[in-house]
Amino acid sequence: MAKTVTSQPNIFPVLMVNFIGMLGYSIIMPFLVFLVDDFGGNALIYGVLGSVYPAFQFFGAPLLGRWSDTYGRRLILFVSQAGTLVAWIVFMVALLVPVNELLKIKSSILGNFTLTLPLIFLFLARALDGLTGGNVSVANAYLSDVSNDENRKANFGKMAMSSSMGFILGPTIAGILGATILEEKLPVMTAMVISLVALGVIWFRLPESKTNLVKPQLANFKFRRLFANEHKDCYELDDCEEKGLRSVWKIPYIPFLLLIYFLTFLGFSFFYSSFPMHALSVLNWSSFELGIFFSVLSGLMILVQGPLLTWLSKRVSDEILVAVGSLLLMINFLLIGASEISIAAVGLVFFALGNGLMWPSFLSILAKRAGDKQQGAVQGVANSAGSLASIFGLILGGFLYNSFQGVTFQIASALLLIIFLLSIRLFKINTNNEEENA
Repeated sequence: MAKTVTSQPNIFPVLMVNFIGMLGYSIIMPFLVFLVDDFGGNALIYGVLGSVYPAFQFFGAPLLGRWSDTYGRRLILFVSQAGTLVAWIVFMVALLVPVNELLKIKSSILGNFTLTLPLIFLFLARALDGLTGGNVSVANAYLSDVSNDENRKANFGKMAMSSSMGFILGPTIAGILGATILEEKLPVMTAMVISLVALGVIWFRLPESKTNLVKPQLANFKFRRLFANEHKDCYELDDCEEKGLRSVWKIPYIPFLLLIYFLTFLGFSFFYSSFPMHALSVLNWSSFELGIFFSVLSGLMILVQGPLLTWLSKRVSDEILVAVGSLLLMINFLLIGASEISIAAVGLVFFALGNGLMWPSFLSILAKRAGDKQQGAVQGVANSAGSLASIFGLILGGFLYNSFQGVTFQIASALLLIIFLLSIRLFKINTNNEEENA
């Protein structure tokens, strides 16, 4: 079953797996909010449903990553993708079962919503997909296995591009197919076919990358390691016990950078839980229009992160790009919650510019401060911080929009203002870093 990787492996299969995974993930975005509304939910239920995937992925991804060290990347990628296929089957069941009322809630805090059988199946589908949703992280580990110092940056650039392309095409496909007579059923069937294709690519086209498998040491497993899931295998590091969660907090400026990381994900989560509801209830968009919105947003971000950021990075420091980007994102949140489509469209441009300039630049600063020896641990803790912010932010964003509607975007804008004020300290960090290297 297992094949060995040649000295110059073809990375196209793993890029395709990553592309298909992101395509299947993003295809749900334009119509999920409409399903929640049709099945009796409100903005809070939509936010909670959105948080289910990152919540289960938070625990599932580290375990899948460790299993890939033990049993091989290819096998775990296959199992993970099979779980995604089963999740889509459960999702289809949600579209087919009758909308029977199980429980009706009327609350001044939670709002009014009805718990129905299709809603329960939606939650089950997202939980299963999240639990087995470590295929992207395992794909990154696979790419790391087959990359060297000369091609690593280029390979991960291709990986990022495949993710972006999947994120662009997914909402577009969902919007177009959802406008047919089959409505949401056709995009879900398409996602099932996409998952089958991914399984075929993994099984028939993807060679195993990890030949030195690690013997499982379940007796040494500690819960804290979930929060510091390292991309680099522990056995490859000296003094492994010191390369975990506790040691990350001792690295100068890293706790401060992780705070910015957390707040950024929190603000974005407010957007992803609130804007679809805003598009449904205020802008009166269809799933097709929402799909086009997300596709255009992703396309603009690719342009910003590609040609524009490449040009600016040679002329402007990362610290300036983070500060300017956070200001642009703050303006975006003030505009995108408007009831006029034209103003929301302007906010979309600010979102693409702000996110495209700020986020890659901030990740660059984080990587520089982490250093080579602690890079994996720092990135693992950062990913966990982002997951926690997503879980908390999606639920809180749904609750806030359900209670205060447009005020949610103003709160998100205030968060980005805080990030801008915090980013001023990055200039001091950069100055100290230059003095250390002098």
